[in-house]
Amino acid sequence: MDISGVAAALHARLPELGERIARRIRSDVEAYDEESLIPFDSLRSSCTANADLVLSHLERADAPDASPARETGRVRAEQGVPLADTLHAYRVGFEQLWTEILLESRTHPGVTDDQLVSQSAEIWSLFGLYAEAVAAAYRETSAELTSQGHARRSALVEALFTGVMADRSTLWEAARELGLPEHGPYAVAAATAAVPGQEPLAGVEAALRRARLPSAWRLLPDHRIGLVALPTAEAESTFLRVLRGTQSRVGVSPSFASLRDTPQALRFARLALAGLREARAGVARFDDDPLAMVVAAAPAEAAHLVGVVLQPLIDLPVAERARLLDTLEHWFSAAGSATEAARTLFVHPNTVRYRLRRIEELTGRSLSDPRALSEIGVALLAARDPGATRPARTPPPPSHPAPAR
Repeated sequence: MDISGVAAALHARLPELGERIARRIRSDVEAYDEESLIPFDSLRSSCTANADLVLSHLERADAPDASPARETGRVRAEQGVPLADTLHAYRVGFEQLWTEILLESRTHPGVTDDQLVSQSAEIWSLFGLYAEAVAAAYRETSAELTSQGHARRSALVEALFTGVMADRSTLWEAARELGLPEHGPYAVAAATAAVPGQEPLAGVEAALRRARLPSAWRLLPDHRIGLVALPTAEAESTFLRVLRGTQSRVGVSPSFASLRDTPQALRFARLALAGLREARAGVARFDDDPLAMVVAAAPAEAAHLVGVVLQPLIDLPVAERARLLDTLEHWFSAAGSATEAARTLFVHPNTVRYRLRRIEELTGRSLSDPRALSEIGVALLAARDPGATRPARTPPPPSHPAPAR
């Protein structure tokens, strides 16, 4: 008698054989000892199917069929069993099956030691084949589950940012699934992508996770947006430090308490991003320069304001226009001090005063008049946007300038 008779005898007792293999795995592999993770019925069914596969192959000497092995890999991935434990269990199962074959062969005098040695090589060749099938199916299923998880997470984040979720219980469920606290404070960040689809904040989630700041992010074609929980007083400064470390252009909203306010916070973050004065990387908080944010919120109106207030300067030759606008910028930054502005411009204070008087003459507005000063300041903010420097010509209203101080 050859080994096929041994396989047939074991096949006749397949249900009890499958149970013995399952109990051996349960005993030897710690991850399989948790009933809530892997129900024993599921494990026994898998062991029986895989034993049936091997014994059928030994009986008929046909081509191996790896479908039960692939099913094992798929099911264990869905159950969340680590791949290493899954493969360990598969090896233990094969060892137990080979032990059963050896024990059964002792009752069949026609089976020689040479046959068993030859068969052992085939058994472990089958193990390699089926283990590869288990691992491949496991990885495919894990990748699919991960993709589904990312898609669902992305959809939940999108729902928060668009305001689709308004019901408190729905918001709470979304927060829990995203790993966010139910209550704030929170903040929203928006970062520009240099190339459509490119990740502008690489590593930010991991960095925030290390800092114990829960967050949820969404990558859009032109930028990335994120919602971050700020559970402690130091959390905001940590958050800003992480963002600055990305070397990206980022706008940050004011903090807010309810997830219902996420869409408005996103608008504030985008305005902060639009208000960044430099072309290079940087982080702008909405609260750092609220007037600039208001200007960024209404670009058409801001462009019109430039025409009303600064058009006479805009119409000057390029060099003179740049000189006067630059002086005005430095004077505002110096809190109205001609001396300090002169220091940063590397000119004499009288030169600054002369240029300021020239601005007053051209605009018809006095820099000592609070109302006129505020109009010039807002127009200057708007003029930083190149699109705001070419508005339709609007004649400025007449007024009598006072000398600059």
